[in-house]
Amino acid sequence: MQSIRSTASGRPSQPLRARLAAIGVALACSLATGAQAQDNRMTPTAIPAQPNAIVLDTGPLAGATAPEAWHSQYKSLFARNVTVATLTPFLPDPTKATGAAVIVAPGGGFRTLSMENEGWDVARALADKGVAAFVLKYRLNPTPADMPGFERSMSEMFSATAKAPRPSPEAAMAGLAPQIADSRAAFALVRGRAAEWRIDPDRVGMIGFSAGAMLTLATTLAGDDAKPAFIGIIYGPLSPVAVPADAPPMFVALAADDPFFANSGFGLIDSWKAAKRPVEFHLYEQGGHGFGMYPKTTTSTGWFDAYVRWIGMHGLLDRKR
Repeated sequence: MQSIRSTASGRPSQPLRARLAAIGVALACSLATGAQAQDNRMTPTAIPAQPNAIVLDTGPLAGATAPEAWHSQYKSLFARNVTVATLTPFLPDPTKATGAAVIVAPGGGFRTLSMENEGWDVARALADKGVAAFVLKYRLNPTPADMPGFERSMSEMFSATAKAPRPSPEAAMAGLAPQIADSRAAFALVRGRAAEWRIDPDRVGMIGFSAGAMLTLATTLAGDDAKPAFIGIIYGPLSPVAVPADAPPMFVALAADDPFFANSGFGLIDSWKAAKRPVEFHLYEQGGHGFGMYPKTTTSTGWFDAYVRWIGMHGLLDRKR
């Protein structure tokens, strides 16, 4: 595997932490609240082969003891106890390549990663549209090594999320520094190898799901060289933020029956509008949380086609001659 060293410190600046204080605690993960139901029990599985994964040299997660593990649920693969970040390229057929690229950040409450539904499946669909996609497997907060212990920890997280008051945003952000470092390193890698991958370094965006959406927004607000050219916030927190004058175009998708983020207002949308920055918001009647690329009967399944039309509307799919 190849590697690249991140030049970012990985620690959010004080202004960034102040902006992110309004985001809220993104403890929601891509598992449904009925995760303990018998027909959806998590099943341990071997770590899948990832021959194209590139190690991001942001270092191993400090204090981690349990080895990386994977499990299957809802016929999809999830990773946990990720201590070393990787980036996996999904490149389009050269005859279809548009030059645009997207870094894909799966969700999972920073304790697990929905690598298939919110990662590889999204990346493959983007590559089919001519967009180079890169799935970011970022470092996670440690969980028990055994499956029963992991399931208990997830159940406790759901219970804590439902109770008030929640942990302060500052307390939540204190543990996000490794993930921000991983995101910065991913952008450095993609832009550094843009010529090799036939990518326009000025058209590298990011899309995130749930916790991955929070990471996408945090990366955007950092205001450094890692800033995405365009962003997708898919069922993530929508609390208001201070929007920089050069904030990128933003696409947002959320289901009205999302148990985590549908009942706290749409301050993020208002913030982008007030700053006169481009924003598109799709509020689907049904879909719940974590719908991703799952084929559902709800209209939320159409979010991906809407997203592709949106980036096309912004000229991001036009091939540069």
